[in-house]
Amino acid sequence: MMKFNEKNGGFAMRQWISKRQAAIGPNTMMALFANAKKYPDVINLSIGDPDIPTPQAILDAMYQDSCKGHTKYTPSKGDPELIQAVCDFYKEEHGLALGPEWITITPAACSGMYQVMQAVLDPGDEVLIFSPYFSPYASQTQAAGGVPVLVPCLAEEGFQPNAQRAAAYVTPKTKAMIVNTPNNPTGACYTRETLEGLAALAKAADLLVIADDIYTDLCFTSEFLPIMTLPGMQERTVTLGSCSKNFVMTGMRIGWVAAPPEVAEGVRYVGENIIYCAPSPGQRAALYALKHRAELRPLVGPVFRERVYYARDRIRQLPFMTDCPAQGSFYVFPGIGPTGLSSMEACQVFLDEAHVLMLPGSVFGQAGEGHMRIACTLGLDQLGEAFDRLEKLSF
Repeated sequence: MMKFNEKNGGFAMRQWISKRQAAIGPNTMMALFANAKKYPDVINLSIGDPDIPTPQAILDAMYQDSCKGHTKYTPSKGDPELIQAVCDFYKEEHGLALGPEWITITPAACSGMYQVMQAVLDPGDEVLIFSPYFSPYASQTQAAGGVPVLVPCLAEEGFQPNAQRAAAYVTPKTKAMIVNTPNNPTGACYTRETLEGLAALAKAADLLVIADDIYTDLCFTSEFLPIMTLPGMQERTVTLGSCSKNFVMTGMRIGWVAAPPEVAEGVRYVGENIIYCAPSPGQRAALYALKHRAELRPLVGPVFRERVYYARDRIRQLPFMTDCPAQGSFYVFPGIGPTGLSSMEACQVFLDEAHVLMLPGSVFGQAGEGHMRIACTLGLDQLGEAFDRLEKLSF
């Protein structure tokens, strides 16, 4: 029976929260965002939601298709035309022959990752996560009853995963590893050598690879290489794709999972029990984006490359920050060791004294401590103002 709490005049509701969810806890970034609201002139470089508008042609296509009736449920695995467009994408871009049975459309890649974890993990299964890492990976693993195992990547190695180091973390309970390139938060693009090492480890230890491939058009120093294309990897790789970053469609929440058919079926089943299907207007927007990607790419990728390189150059001029990869995504991840502060302390100083909001590296795992994630999601004028303010600080 729920007990009445006389002290606060209400019922104690925490007893209704599952132990699993209580262990995961709240997102630590939310407190930073709340604190930033007290500064009306804050420059927000914390969130990966760019200021670039969604290309008008995508919006027009979505509106026209909505007027034609594409506002109803689609099949739970997705709009058949979009599924075929995803198959065509992998064939044309990477030479992969994936049939429709490999594809499930999801409400963005983040939901896709949750669905994958629910579909493939049993209680106690371990998942290798290369740290620093996108923070939901660990909580989504835990939500499925799995155990996140964090494998550190080192700044002196360019934050490239080291397969030999990762092998030491493999146990009989290890079931999967997550690979994210271009990487959030570090901005590193994994080399062919790195990916081949991880593929060899996956095959030797019989691991499933979950590839979070959502910044694929934002590789600035080399061509994007999907790990799924390496020899022997197609049958053991689950790939997450998304329109959020490549086409600036963050709010439309459209992505997909490309996986061996039995895994794709499990992902579809999990989705049916959460949302049934992804939003149909957004699926039509994604259909247009994929079919017209050649003409849309010049509107997005070059803009972020310019911003990332600009931020890297300004970082190199600050005595209290150290250099960082600037190879892909729209993030830079400089070190802040010269400040003598923890990443959370430095983040608070940057916010309170310069009114610039960034994210401390510690929220991306212990391997991120001593670094700061800067999202180059604002124009060069605002980036310039942010760095002008930071230049006035001393430590």
